[in-house]
Amino acid sequence: MTNPQEAFIRPATPADVPAIWDMIVELAVYELEPDAVAATAADIDRALFATHPSAFAIIAESEGHPVGFALWFPSFSTWEGRCGMWLEDLYVRPSHRKTGLGRALLSHLANICVEQGLTRMEWWVLNWNHLAKDFYDRIGAEPMDEWTRRRLDVEGITHLAGIGPERG
Repeated sequence: MTNPQEAFIRPATPADVPAIWDMIVELAVYELEPDAVAATAADIDRALFATHPSAFAIIAESEGHPVGFALWFPSFSTWEGRCGMWLEDLYVRPSHRKTGLGRALLSHLANICVEQGLTRMEWWVLNWNHLAKDFYDRIGAEPMDEWTRRRLDVEGITHLAGIGPERG
């Protein structure tokens, strides 16, 4: 177990990419989608550390080892005319859960929002993940139940663009 006071939260570095990728795979397994990770460590490295990164990450470290991470990217609200933060993944390894690290990661992100003038922080939580939902309720995160998520995958995008095969 990790005491959150003993953990250190810091920006991710290129040296963290293998651990981030491992935790992405662990998260996919936890979310019952073990075969869903198509990203490679090289993809994560490019996204986080390109000249113009498309995403950003922080690491929760304990005793010199990454034990959690949060990965986010900018969002934009046309109603507010301001940027926000979309939290794509928040993950703490099982051996370090219920120690305050999840809250510490979110608190660190909240400070980034304040420093950068971001007006909202949003994310998804699986309906069956009651532990996470209870945690988010405790920190004051509002459920956005009136919205339904929609997605086009690559096949749907290419079809809509008029360059893919007909969909059934």
